[in-house]
Amino acid sequence: MSIDLIGIMDKVTRMVTYDSIVFTRCPVPTATGIAADLGWLAEEFARYGIGVSSLQDGTRDVAAEIHYTHAHPGLFREGGNVPALWARSRGEPTRLIGLTWIEERQAILVRPDSEISQPAQLKGARLAIPRHDVSIDFWRAMALHGFAGALSLAGLSLADATPTDIAADRGAGQWGTEIAALARGEVDAVYVKGAVAAETAARLGVRTGIDLDAVPDKRARVNNGTPRPITVHQRLLDERPDLVVRFLEVLLRAADWAAANPADVARILAAETGSGPAGVTAAYQHAGQFRTLHADLSAERLELLAEQEFFLRQHGFLAGPVDVQAWADHIPLETALTGVSA
Repeated sequence: MSIDLIGIMDKVTRMVTYDSIVFTRCPVPTATGIAADLGWLAEEFARYGIGVSSLQDGTRDVAAEIHYTHAHPGLFREGGNVPALWARSRGEPTRLIGLTWIEERQAILVRPDSEISQPAQLKGARLAIPRHDVSIDFWRAMALHGFAGALSLAGLSLADATPTDIAADRGAGQWGTEIAALARGEVDAVYVKGAVAAETAARLGVRTGIDLDAVPDKRARVNNGTPRPITVHQRLLDERPDLVVRFLEVLLRAADWAAANPADVARILAAETGSGPAGVTAAYQHAGQFRTLHADLSAERLELLAEQEFFLRQHGFLAGPVDVQAWADHIPLETALTGVSA
């Protein structure tokens, strides 16, 4: 299905009573993706005469631009925190209405003959840092913070290793350029996460040197998807807070369903991530992880997001500081939780 996103944007920008909304999510485990697959979003809003469209159904370039900038008053976004923080730092009046946390196989890959198996052994190693020609290079941010997290476990920092720029090739797919450089011996380690990375690593014959998921301290895994924000535009909150609450209610129900149906979630994830069953199994090894798709704005998750904001600002990814506590609006989620439990 193709949708006229520019037309929707123009219409929503001019209107006060919304008759259509748009959602977007990253190709990762999200309650939004599950609710969309189950048809629950369309079903819920159809009761009120409101159409629901996925940003991913539109033109790729337009969808990508809006997904990152959030320059659309009627958009619900559940995705990586790098673009979300970047948009907010540039002045886009978005609000944070929820945070999720799901472990999705964060690891440091090495060659089969590498001796690297402990964070301390990354000292002096050539670390693959991709560089993409895009407005916000979240891939680069992920690699930098992933390595920083691993190094911190040994009391080291990025200054103790040798970050090595790798010009990314879009045609190589997710992680393909960096992993290929590792296989050729041009770098010593690659940070990866998720299902596609697991499949690519297996195909190119590299292995996990350091499993960040095995580290008890979550701070070692703070990155683009951990924690993962749900954001909306301030204008939508001002003009139709009821729509925001309804959207969150559907996401909470979808999270409940995911916890009870891990096999079906795995099927949905294969479609959402663009990987096969092997990649999903490798990235999300424990079915119990699908019980963590519920959004919250707990003090812990807000603090972890604040750590990510500081790292991104420190490394030049943000136009200015983002006060995470002030960015968060707790009222919609509190209201949705009351409605779901009623």
